Amino acid sequence: MANTPQSKKRARQNERRFAINKARRSRIRTYLRKVEEAIASGDQDAAKSALREAQPELMRGVSKGVLHKNTVARKISRLSARVKALAA
Repeated sequence: MANTPQSKKRARQNERRFAINKARRSRIRTYLRKVEEAIASGDQDAAKSALREAQPELMRGVSKGVLHKNTVARKISRLSARVKALAA
């Protein structure tokens, strides 16, 4: 348990950041799930629009430090390839 005033403050800050990051991760996963569901349904237009909505949310996760930029780049790349493959 935290003893010094500084460590107590850090514990409070960590709790607050954890809650914010958890909400942000959850929001990102929701957008990703929408893209996955659109791909699974085979509707390319819905998948494209879902991906277009998900991209800024993913990039926001990078800028806020929730996700690594290469992770997001990989996810976007793979999703866009799968959306593109729906046309074929």
